[in-house]
Amino acid sequence: MEENKSVALETPGAASKDALTDVLRQGAWRMLAQAIEVEVESFVAAHEHLRDKEGRRQVIRNGYLPERTIQSGIGDIAIKAPRVRDRSGSGVRFTSAILPPYLRRTKSIEELIPWLYLKGISTGEFSEALAALLGPDAPGLSAATVSRLKAVWQGELEAWQRRDLSGKHYVYCWVDGVYFQARLEQAKQCFLVIIGADEAGNKELVGLWDGFRESEQSWAELLLDLKSRGLTIGPKLATGDGALGFWKALRKVYGETRQQRCWVHKTANVLNKLPKTLQPQAKQRLHQIWMAEGRVGAEKAFDLFVDSYQAKYPKAAECLAKDRDALLAFYAFPAEHWVHIRTSNPIESTFATVRLRTAKTRGCLSRETASTLVFKLTLCAQRTWRKLNGSNWLAEVSEGVKFEDGIKVDKIAA
Repeated sequence: MEENKSVALETPGAASKDALTDVLRQGAWRMLAQAIEVEVESFVAAHEHLRDKEGRRQVIRNGYLPERTIQSGIGDIAIKAPRVRDRSGSGVRFTSAILPPYLRRTKSIEELIPWLYLKGISTGEFSEALAALLGPDAPGLSAATVSRLKAVWQGELEAWQRRDLSGKHYVYCWVDGVYFQARLEQAKQCFLVIIGADEAGNKELVGLWDGFRESEQSWAELLLDLKSRGLTIGPKLATGDGALGFWKALRKVYGETRQQRCWVHKTANVLNKLPKTLQPQAKQRLHQIWMAEGRVGAEKAFDLFVDSYQAKYPKAAECLAKDRDALLAFYAFPAEHWVHIRTSNPIESTFATVRLRTAKTRGCLSRETASTLVFKLTLCAQRTWRKLNGSNWLAEVSEGVKFEDGIKVDKIAA
């Protein structure tokens, strides 16, 4: 790479006391310089055909923009982004996809702020906290800046809750009512959460509602809101715990959606009705039900459990028996999907960390603030959600193709 064509990067005046951090910063700066250099050269080359009568290029490099500092997780980067000039007057403009014009801090820093807030750091302590995390050269975020960011997040949440869902279709969905222990202005807060999997196998947050406990009315309001915004086709299967409010509302709004009760929740509920000395063996027998290769084997294991505990522990047997069909619904779907749809783990695993943060807050959160922060943290987590196994079967499930014991029916016949 030619020296006169490299992106100008300057290191901070004071070196870090951590030699490894300095090495990482230098490497990051060089990689950024190379990436933007390739980007601008590709842009200029793509417009090489624009020439004047003498054959001179009309889209050319034209020095650098004024220096600005980008705040990142490994320190500050002082950068002068390249500038491109269009002499033809055709309006060609270069905008870096890597380094947007008004970027002042990386996304990782934006995501750090709600985590710090939920850890109990007040707006006035952000400068000190970020300096400790990012180094003494990091320009801290003032209380006013953090307050403005919170207002922006609130606007993002409101826009997300009004987004158009026309054309959207989720094959599966997971639902739960998630409670948080943060100090709130009113009672303990419950968020009604829906995560959906589309026909490509991608999971995404579908609904987030500040509900009043897990009542049928609250769930109905959320489902009707989704339907009014274009989600007219319900999922083929919904997985959740035994909260009656959701299932009653589901039958009224999306009556054709099948129910799958979460095996993790059901196992805990059944074991709670047994003496501790019997719980390990009972748990093993419950596993034998949902780990059976087919519905017939699961039914036999189901009957064996009920018969074994009915006489002495009727409440445990009844707790399991009453949801037989909903617990075994997953057998009518592709076997590759069973690991995903037997439990509401997509919600539990995501919100376990969020719940931990809210439990540590020192200050009193308003319900609006709590909703905003939970929304931001969930979107951060969404980027790490893995795709469903056997995604190639989802389109057929959506079309109503029948499966038996996890296998497509026409394959069984063949």
